[in-house]
Amino acid sequence: MVLIISGPSGTGKGTLIQRLMASDPSICFACSATTRASRGDEVDGQHYYFMSDDKFDSLLRADAFLEHAVVHGNRYGTLHSEVDKARRDNRIVLLDIDPKGAINVMNAIEDHVSVFILPPSYKALRVRLHTRNTDDPVEIERRLINACDELKTVSCYQYAVINDDLDLAFIQLQSIVNAEKQRTSRFLPIIQED
Repeated sequence: MVLIISGPSGTGKGTLIQRLMASDPSICFACSATTRASRGDEVDGQHYYFMSDDKFDSLLRADAFLEHAVVHGNRYGTLHSEVDKARRDNRIVLLDIDPKGAINVMNAIEDHVSVFILPPSYKALRVRLHTRNTDDPVEIERRLINACDELKTVSCYQYAVINDDLDLAFIQLQSIVNAEKQRTSRFLPIIQED
């Protein structure tokens, strides 16, 4: 299955995804492409494929993206190759993408599970964005404005998790994934007769 996790910046998606992947080796992270610069200790090919606008345009012309969008002034895209490889390996493909891209993937891929991560409040979101120290004040304000629109898309998702308590949010996310693995469309056990 394709597992789509999205929500506004600062909701703790990255932390939840790291914990989920550490707990379940069947999950494979699909690295997105972006034209934004790397932050801090982000590694090219692990966190994102960091690239120029020219390279991004070249991939667009080659129809290499499952979806792509402009988010917070930068371009992002999910590569077909990332999703296809994980699916060939019979693994759960995890996409950490913005709501615009998530909705595009939901429309393109039938067998998906979509989870929207929400903050407990706008005030908490503002505090989280300021305390993570990855963006300047102008960028933080842009992300907060974008969060208002992104939160309106929550009804497009199959599941919603409010990340007010990280441990509880992780248990809820893990429960969603475990339940979805047992759908008979993905797992059809055969019981042997005596």
